[in-house]
Amino acid sequence: MPSGELGLADMEVPVGPPTGLGATLPESRAALGPSRSPIFEGIVSALRSAGCVFAEDEANLLLAGASSPTDLARNVRRRMEGVPLEHILGWADFAGLHILVEPGVFVPRRRTELLVNEAVALLPAGLVPTPPVVVDLCCGSGAVGAAIIHQAPGVELHAADIEPEAIRCALRNVGLTGGHVHLGDLFEALPSALRGQVQVLVVNAPYVPTEAIRTMPSEARLYEPIASLDGGPDGLDFHRRVAAGALEWLAPGGHLLIETSQRQAAGTSAILAANGFRTRTARSEDLDGTVVLGTTEPGDLLP
Repeated sequence: MPSGELGLADMEVPVGPPTGLGATLPESRAALGPSRSPIFEGIVSALRSAGCVFAEDEANLLLAGASSPTDLARNVRRRMEGVPLEHILGWADFAGLHILVEPGVFVPRRRTELLVNEAVALLPAGLVPTPPVVVDLCCGSGAVGAAIIHQAPGVELHAADIEPEAIRCALRNVGLTGGHVHLGDLFEALPSALRGQVQVLVVNAPYVPTEAIRTMPSEARLYEPIASLDGGPDGLDFHRRVAAGALEWLAPGGHLLIETSQRQAAGTSAILAANGFRTRTARSEDLDGTVVLGTTEPGDLLP
């Protein structure tokens, strides 16, 4: 079938190139299919003209996910218009898992895999008498929680978010693995029985300064909820709220891990220290990720 039948020749190039929000297309990934048919070449050309960095990889994924030529043409056009590839496909590649992502839900980023790695490293290896309790706060699609329970299947996992659309995704990504999903604002969403029981609390809360949102790629600004991006004037409002309430929920010697930016790490660390945590910062240049970790002492915990 010639590529013209897909409508590729009539597609307009949008202003502002799509770049890919999540981890679906790392630079080292080779094209997924061997075919270089005229249809494939037409899609690659169209995506490149729209500024897609990983045009060949995206073309393969769009071809594999299309149910018909009409569906394929529509999805290519949507991608050229800047719709995140993950929203078109319905999933994002995160920590080796296919995380289901619906339109209007925050797309998990590759840098957040550092949060998973640091959390798993803090969990006990092998069988333990009581499953360690892990909470994924501001869970979005549930990507972090799903990756943790995949790598540490013996944990008792709880994920929480304030957005109903995110909770629908989290129920599919986390709920089917045996995790528990809760709707609500930060700690208000959690069952009261978890107070003082949480060994590892992971948080990927919004941390983009309000004024910086307008400089973000259009994929984020137009297709992800602002509530999942806006961290207040300095981007640290949620970090303050989490740090202030975490001690009530953490077990003795429990850990709080917060994703932040390299530029904001000192501010996040100072917030945790002011709330009684011993802190350290983890940085991965490969993932371009930054995580601040806070650890409690038994005497730090609230009665």
